[in-house]
Amino acid sequence: MKEIDKDSIYASVHDWRFKKTFNFLKNYVDTSEHILDLGPINPLSYLMEKNGYKVTNSPPGIDLDLNFEIVKNKDFKILTAFEILEHLVSPFPLLKETKAEKLIASVPLKLWFANAYWNKDDPFDRHYHEFEPKQFDMLLEKAGWQIIHSEQWIDETKQSLGFRPLLRKITPRFYIVYCERKSV
Repeated sequence: MKEIDKDSIYASVHDWRFKKTFNFLKNYVDTSEHILDLGPINPLSYLMEKNGYKVTNSPPGIDLDLNFEIVKNKDFKILTAFEILEHLVSPFPLLKETKAEKLIASVPLKLWFANAYWNKDDPFDRHYHEFEPKQFDMLLEKAGWQIIHSEQWIDETKQSLGFRPLLRKITPRFYIVYCERKSV
């Protein structure tokens, strides 16, 4: 994974989601709490920093399926995973082993009318999972998280005309959760 430029086409297309995600995050995270944001530096991490949050992103090019030691660092009280966990073959060990006390994560939802996203040219830009909410909830609960709040969002990107673009306008595409570590 490489850094995503805040002035890129990707950033402009997803700007609505970054703002909505940031508004969700600020309901649960204080600016004094240190955030580990999984994935490369991106427009959302810039937005968080611009608003006073202390954010550290995982190193570029790291395969979080094989190397997730960074989540075991006790300095990070908050773990964020925005559109990252779907890229992992097995997000369970990372979610279970993190020392963070709070988790905010978003994932794309499985759409019955479309295949999972797959970029054949970039091994980090593939969705191994696209979850149903109940599947993601089960993953989080088994990894020791209690879901405090969740929301589903419809894609607000301008779509072309057609049957599938119409379905995307009425079908929830993103799922975001705020969780706290279960007491043992």
